[in-house]
Amino acid sequence: MKTILIIEDNNDIRESTAEILELAGYTVHQADDGKRGVDLAFQHKPDLILCDIMMPELDGYGVLYLLSKNVETASIPFIFLTAKAERVDFRKGMEMGADDYLTKPFDDIELLNAIESRLEKKRRQEEYYSKSLQSLEKLSTGNGQGATELKNIIAGRKIRQIKKKQVLYYEGDHPQGLYLMIEGAVRTFKLAEDGRELMMGLHKADDYMGVNALLLDEAFTETAEAVEDSAICLLPKDAIISLVNKYPDISMQFIKILANNIKEKEDQLLELAYNSVRKRLAQVLVRLSKQLPDPSQFKISRDELASMAGMATETVSRTLSDFKDEKLIEKKGSHIQILDLNRLAKMKN
Repeated sequence: MKTILIIEDNNDIRESTAEILELAGYTVHQADDGKRGVDLAFQHKPDLILCDIMMPELDGYGVLYLLSKNVETASIPFIFLTAKAERVDFRKGMEMGADDYLTKPFDDIELLNAIESRLEKKRRQEEYYSKSLQSLEKLSTGNGQGATELKNIIAGRKIRQIKKKQVLYYEGDHPQGLYLMIEGAVRTFKLAEDGRELMMGLHKADDYMGVNALLLDEAFTETAEAVEDSAICLLPKDAIISLVNKYPDISMQFIKILANNIKEKEDQLLELAYNSVRKRLAQVLVRLSKQLPDPSQFKISRDELASMAGMATETVSRTLSDFKDEKLIEKKGSHIQILDLNRLAKMKN
């Protein structure tokens, strides 16, 4: 039997929600303010928390902040209950680690579906846990104290599911920590003054995002958006900075990550400056075949290819048609199948 904690200062909403959940077979605890809610969360360790945003004493953001700082409660699925006027503030809650939100008034089906969906994702997170731990350990060599502390950081961290086209962070946002890709793919891009997008990178499982901004303590210089449904883990900023300052082996691994990022950007600049449009697009397709889960075929729009290759969309269309005629690729809509990776990789300039 799963346990749900409801934190809501409106008695009617709280009691009616509790009644619905109890009829559905859940054990329910109730709190009429944020402070009481935090106490009950620490006491009962519920399987899921429903929390109003606007409350006296301690609002929903404060509740989420306090629970996320505690290892025993940080991974509990957290759903905000919001009024329509508060939806503009919802992104703030998502950045802090909220999992979902329900807009009041909501009906029985919306409530139960949201809870069941979130509990199922929590179950899937347990499957991701061992994989994420192995990935994080790549930051540290050997089995010293640095590796041990790194394991402690990941213990209980929440793995977030992000949908295709969902933005992870925007250019100008300040990093809350270091992002580790667990599953899927996320692209980073910048917007030019004329509105065109220039793709800066494509990140896959085991990649780290936001290293530059985190270590420089500056805002993100690019926007990150999911290319497909993905899973990511956010490692707290303070904890990572502490490890970097404390353990030279972890510092060296971050230096290697930064060096690789610089090399990739240099390669991109050289491609844009010296390569023909055919070679640039061929190199983009080769890179995608290495970075996306299925190397032989993938789905990507002409606009996305144009932003990666620094080309006009019309030029991408013509060049893809040429590649198709030359039996290098097969294309149906936005689906591209690589037929001859070797010839693409050796495309003459």
